[in-house]
Amino acid sequence: CIKLPQAYSSYNQAVKAVKNSTFVFTEEANTSGSSWISSASFYSCDGKSGYLIYTTNSGREYIHQGVPIDIWRAFKKASSKGSFYNSNIKNRFRLRISY
Repeated sequence: CIKLPQAYSSYNQAVKAVKNSTFVFTEEANTSGSSWISSASFYSCDGKSGYLIYTTNSGREYIHQGVPIDIWRAFKKASSKGSFYNSNIKNRFRLRISY
């Protein structure tokens, strides 16, 4: 893994940096049953925590930093990805944006 910054100037910059980096662990979730999450991927340098990037059905991408791998695994298994996201990820693992 390369050393990624702890803060970014935009969400788009962060998504691009993560997607263009090499990680020890990467994985995608099956989101075919979700009504608003069209894709979700997890990227980790240490296998303990990492970046969660998901795309909504409207095409917007979002990124979260410092998501524990256990939360990722539970997200993948959740019957409702959106409900799990709202209860366990939203507002908890925010990416730092420097203005």
